[in-house]
Amino acid sequence: MIMVKYGDPSLKVLTLNSNRDLAAEIAEKIGIELSESSVTRFSDGEVQINIEESIRGCDTFVIQSTCAPANEHIMELLIMIDALKRASAKTINVVLPYYGYARQDRKARAREPITAKLVANLLETAGATRVISLDLHATQIQGFFDIPVDQLVGVPLLSDYFKDKQMEDIVIVSPDHGGVVRARKMADRLKAPIAIIDKRRPKPNVAEVMNIVGNIEGKTAIIIDDIIDTAGTITLAANALVENGAKEVYACCTHPVLSGPAIERIEHSKIKELVVTNTIPLSDDKLIPKIKMLSVAPLIAKAIIHVHEERSVSQLFD
Repeated sequence: MIMVKYGDPSLKVLTLNSNRDLAAEIAEKIGIELSESSVTRFSDGEVQINIEESIRGCDTFVIQSTCAPANEHIMELLIMIDALKRASAKTINVVLPYYGYARQDRKARAREPITAKLVANLLETAGATRVISLDLHATQIQGFFDIPVDQLVGVPLLSDYFKDKQMEDIVIVSPDHGGVVRARKMADRLKAPIAIIDKRRPKPNVAEVMNIVGNIEGKTAIIIDDIIDTAGTITLAANALVENGAKEVYACCTHPVLSGPAIERIEHSKIKELVVTNTIPLSDDKLIPKIKMLSVAPLIAKAIIHVHEERSVSQLFD
């Protein structure tokens, strides 16, 4: 639903370079124009930010997914936060549809960094007063911040899409043990059973399917994950499901990173359709016929309005 003529001059929505189309759609849903700002480069490549209207005393919301190139987008965001702070913004709300570096949330081996915490420190130090994100890879990342963090979820949007397809005899599949809670939430919405892929990962971005826990024989399987990166896990899971008797396989995720061989793997996999959201923009070469993209703009727009009006955001978490 488009909320036209919102008309509150103290609400400002700004965007940087990572996901301008999503930012424009969010502003449209709220019923305001994006605030005037520009992101350019000095001749040596350093980032230059210009805010081209007054934001003094305003609630500002900066929309930036820290997707590839993650380092460039993080630096743009930090400089924009600093600019807003120095321009006397009342609040600086960082909207991260996709939180980069979230997978480095703990020390899995000796002498490893916890980069998700480092990014949190950088945002706070720059001057952010709140973070709004969508499906953090690890929920404990909320505790890395000493400012409010609102984590929205993509399961309702993805579930509604499959509910509208009116498919019968479905099973919701978690591609690993860590995703069982997410799969259970979708299963509850679709009133379907769940299954689990028991896998072993010998090294990063390499997965080996071991066993399937649950009944998938003759059923339409829907695999749900938060992130699909190289698509190794999801395509191995799809192929294993078909080999073990699933009638057909769909897949869905919130964050379509889709790096490296991902598109080729998806094209040649048993996946009938991959449903994703636009937290990360996809180039034309990645928008293959198998991929269906849903918009998170209405959800984020509602969250921005609720925060600005100091209303509860918790109803948007489910």
